[in-house]
Amino acid sequence: MDAALRWAQRLLFAAAAVLLGYCGFVAADTWVFQQRESRSLQHLLANHHQAGGRPPAFAAGGLIGRVEVPRLGLSAVLMEGEDPKTLRHAVGHIPGSPLPGQAGNVGLSGHRDTFFRPLRNIRENDIIVVTTLQGAYRYRVVSTRIVSPDNVAVLDGGQGEILTLVTCYPFYFVGAAPDRFIVRAERLHSISKAQSGPGGLNL
Repeated sequence: MDAALRWAQRLLFAAAAVLLGYCGFVAADTWVFQQRESRSLQHLLANHHQAGGRPPAFAAGGLIGRVEVPRLGLSAVLMEGEDPKTLRHAVGHIPGSPLPGQAGNVGLSGHRDTFFRPLRNIRENDIIVVTTLQGAYRYRVVSTRIVSPDNVAVLDGGQGEILTLVTCYPFYFVGAAPDRFIVRAERLHSISKAQSGPGGLNL
């Protein structure tokens, strides 16, 4: 019996080591991806600024830009798509929804336990900045709500330019979360020159 317990302990320790190793690999892989794509974004922005002309909506590989919520310290690369691989590495733009800067409801999706974890503390009037190859766009949070996963109406288009962030809820739920946390924001079209940033962008 003692030998069986010892073997069971060893198996459990081995399984725990494998799981920790896998979690470490995923975290490192995501960090490397974010760093690489951030450098690519800076390079593309610099090149398009120098060359002039109309840049593409997104770069090869699906790189769109970056999404930030300054008050929360949230900053993540934004990629096209919402498949598991994309959401493991970045925040995903929901296909079929408009791109930032276009009229309608821009949908962005992210995991509650990685990039969108800070959204648990988001508040009305917080500012969300989405920087793309086309320009930088500022949105003001107008509401948050909790809905069921099949409530696709949150992505319905509306008047003006809307941004919707989608993540799972509750934030600390173990396993597949039963609901979705929705952040809705409206674009701000005019700010002072001092707020437009180093590049003088008209956000």
